Amino acid sequence: MRKAIVLLAGLLMLAFVNFGIFQREQLVTHGRIILLKLSPVDPRSLLQGDYMRLNFEAADQAFPARRRFANDQRRGDGHIVVAVDGHGVGRFRRIGDGAPLAPGEVALRYRMRGGQPHFGTNAYFFEEGQAAAYEKAAYGEFRVGDDGEAILTGLRDARGVRLGRSR
Repeated sequence: MRKAIVLLAGLLMLAFVNFGIFQREQLVTHGRIILLKLSPVDPRSLLQGDYMRLNFEAADQAFPARRRFANDQRRGDGHIVVAVDGHGVGRFRRIGDGAPLAPGEVALRYRMRGGQPHFGTNAYFFEEGQAAAYEKAAYGEFRVGDDGEAILTGLRDARGVRLGRSR
């Protein structure tokens, strides 16, 4: 009986993990592409390889520096609303308040971590020695689901051309 319970628990955990992976794959495959203007910072980490820390203009507009505090627990996770132009670029419109979205608007889920909003991630990792390929990054490319969940799928230059190697 004990072995059956352990086996069942293991199968349930495996099913849960696989379902999460399946959801992310669906988002990457079918999510709407939205570009967010970024302000990159390029530190190097000896333990993690090359990466670029990312900060998005929409986050700066939604949460000005004077309102960001590491100890501030008043603002939790939520959504911001961006207006998406004909090139797929999202620009901050307002904090999501549950009001219906206007045509051309998309709600993006954010998570507050250390007083900073994160849209999917705050870093983009790339192969060691490939930093030059990402120096001209101007936009983060996201795949966004209907629920506002977003996954960073690449970086683009000011003309909208995808940087780095194709996936």
